[in-house]
Amino acid sequence: MRRTAALSLALALLVAGCGLKSGSPMVDDVSPGSVGRGEPLKGATLTVTSKNFSENIILGQMTGLVFKAAGAEVIDRTNLPGSISAREAIINGDADAQWDYTGTGWITFLGHADPIADPKKQYEAVRDEDRGNGVVWLPPAPLDNTYALAISKKNNAEYKLKTLSDVAALAKKDPSAVTICVENEFASRDDGLPGMEKKYGMKIPAGNIRKMDAGIIYTQVSESNSCLLGEVFTTDGRIKAMDLDVLEDDRHFFPNYNASPVIHLATFEKYPVIAELLAPLAKKLTTEVAQTLNAKVDVDGEDPHEVAKDWLVAEGFIEEG
Repeated sequence: MRRTAALSLALALLVAGCGLKSGSPMVDDVSPGSVGRGEPLKGATLTVTSKNFSENIILGQMTGLVFKAAGAEVIDRTNLPGSISAREAIINGDADAQWDYTGTGWITFLGHADPIADPKKQYEAVRDEDRGNGVVWLPPAPLDNTYALAISKKNNAEYKLKTLSDVAALAKKDPSAVTICVENEFASRDDGLPGMEKKYGMKIPAGNIRKMDAGIIYTQVSESNSCLLGEVFTTDGRIKAMDLDVLEDDRHFFPNYNASPVIHLATFEKYPVIAELLAPLAKKLTTEVAQTLNAKVDVDGEDPHEVAKDWLVAEGFIEEG
């Protein structure tokens, strides 16, 4: 899974031991808009990083552009493979800032088995515990990139499903109707399909579960009848582009994966103004906004850097020139 997938220990040690050697300066001609006035980061050189999927790259680019508008020299080291490499870069000080997800922090990095249902309490628990690892979690965005099940609007005109409890009721009434496309990992994880079935008291016949790559799931749910339902990520731009309905997790089984700016502790202590610079972005970044921005990259083929800059300019956070 893109948020929680860990690379091998060898890669983690490579990043930790050798540092990050790649990266290039951001050369955009940007200036403060509603954030960065007075260039409070003038004289600073800051490195931004990200994981290697569209949303996280976009968020990393936004951070770098805001830092640059606030006067910093910015090194772009976004698009690192997996969660562990970016995480280690922040812990070791090879990078100063990235965006991560509260569910990933709580479960994957801090090793807790059970998510905290209240998103604010989960953020606070991650923030407080991870400080001891030299990591500062700033207040999260409403953006929640968690698991969900989706159905095409065409098929849902017949079934009228709104919640996962509706799916459980349909599976009990007509087991043959509930076919589902999922990734291999989701099919076997306790916080995936098996746990969801247990939480909702449903049993999907093994023959009705089809395993495939994540990208194919969207197409299969949208364009074929091989899967009534599919595993999706709630901020994926293909949800809107392919006209899918996302079903509500009404029993709150799936963890909250709210995106938060994550800062190397020494960097934050030196430049606490970073919190003030990134807070307005976090407040504006909803799940719906993320879907729209992600679609520009994953559906329309636009460059993540330009998508990030266009949004920041349109929102008035920074100005070009």
